[in-house]
This record gives sequence, structure tokens and C-alpha cells, in this order.
Amino acid sequence: MSPSHRASDFRHSSTATLANEPYAQPLLAARGLALAYESGLAILQDVDISLRSGEIVAVLGPSGVGKSSLLRVLAGLRKPARGQIELEGVALSRPHPQLAVAFQAPALLPWLTLEKNVAFGLDFKHQPELSRTERQARIDQAIEEVGLGAARRLMPHELSGGMAQRAALARCLARQPKILFLDEPFGALDEITRESMQDLLLKVVRDYQAAALLITHDIDEALRVADRIILLGGRPANTLGEWLIDLPHPRDDFIAEQGAIRIQILSALRQAQLTGQPIPSL
Repeated sequence: MSPSHRASDFRHSSTATLANEPYAQPLLAARGLALAYESGLAILQDVDISLRSGEIVAVLGPSGVGKSSLLRVLAGLRKPARGQIELEGVALSRPHPQLAVAFQAPALLPWLTLEKNVAFGLDFKHQPELSRTERQARIDQAIEEVGLGAARRLMPHELSGGMAQRAALARCLARQPKILFLDEPFGALDEITRESMQDLLLKVVRDYQAAALLITHDIDEALRVADRIILLGGRPANTLGEWLIDLPHPRDDFIAEQGAIRIQILSALRQAQLTGQPIPSL
């Protein structure tokens, strides 16, 4: 396993130290994950990763390295060639009602209102049975959480890009999942809207005490929201490094600390190239 680093280590030193603090029991733990295309070309090899309640883990890496493939495996949407995934200590081999996934495209159903799109997530397979009152309460809470109470009757074509992404997030929240898997959900948004969505993600994780795995190629986004950053790289992909980010939110006043971590991440990528792992630059 690659070493972990603490953001606070950069406040007095440019060299990160190993983190040795004990962790709470993870919600989700994956060990030795491997994945390959049907042709036999390996995508992932011996990847270990964990998620804990109330934390955001960002997975960084160049385009095409296997970040989205890793997300699909962890979410039970794709079976690994090797390795084990456990959700609260129980083996996971298929989609689970406590796991919710949001992709870069909101994928709202165009013939349904925003409210009915949010409700649609409650009809997914293996969802628990809810009374009409419980169902509506979940829908209302999710819509209010993302700030779309006044837009619940709008159709998808009447929503801005940011509103559509909020609706997609609300659809996940209505299921009250323990883990959110987010596959570059803010990549197509303008900078101001993207920052607003990042702030919303921080709020949602805090309010729901969920865990979130955020796939991104944007180092600044990872530094802005993540409690841990995992760098994926190589062919096949493996973990090149892991950084613990203990900076408080908002992080706008910690430019120097974030800059130091950015340098470490880029250095890890360059070192991987020098040692023969052919990965493109970020």
C-alpha cells in the first residue's frame, strides 16, 4: 500500500510524514481489486480502498486510467476479476440500496417533473418498502436539501445545468444512502456553479453523515472538498499515493498548504513515469 500523508505536515515542512492515527471501522472496504477488459488487457490491479461515515474521498488520476471503472466495481455495478468488497463487514457483489451513484450527466427522465425524477430513485430494485407518507417525506427532504423547493414542478428542459445536477443528487438522497458514488458530476459546469455544487456536497455529507467517493481529474476540486485524496495511475492502475487532508472548511485561506499537496501529487505522477509506468500527464 502506498504511504499516506497529512495536510498539516506541510505547515512546517515540505516533506510529508506517515499517518498512523487509528480510524473508525470503514463502511466500505475493498482489498486486492483487479479488473480487465474482455480482451484480457488489465485495467486495475491490487487496488485497496476504504470509506468511512462522514468523509469524502477523492480519487484522482489522468483520463482513461480506470477511475470510473473503479467506481463501478465499488458500487456493485461491475464484478471484479479478483478482490473482495465489504459493506459494513458483509461481502458486496451487486448493487445495494445503501449505495447511490451520480454520473456527470444528470440523466433525468424528460417526461417527469423534478419532483417525480427525485421520487424515481425510490422505485429502484431492492429499495425498502415505504408508506406513502414516508415516501413523500423523503422526497421533500431531499429536494429541500439541495435547495430546489421552488422548482419541484419544473420539467428537466426548464432546469439549468446546476439545477439538473442538484436534482440528480436529490434523487440519490431520497434513498438515504450510506455511501454516495460521484463520477465527475461537476465537470461540465461553469466555475461558479461547480463551486456551489462542491459546497452542497460538503453540506450533504455533513447533514446525512454519509460517505462519498468523488471521481475527478481536477486536483483543485479534490483539495477543496476531500478528507482524503487517492491518486490512481499506471497500466494497469494502482494506488500511487494517498493524502489525508485535515484542513478546515472553507479552505480558501490555506493556499500554501494546498499548493504543497498539489506538488506532492504531481511529483507522484512524474515518479511513476520515471519508473516505467506509462501514464499521461494531468
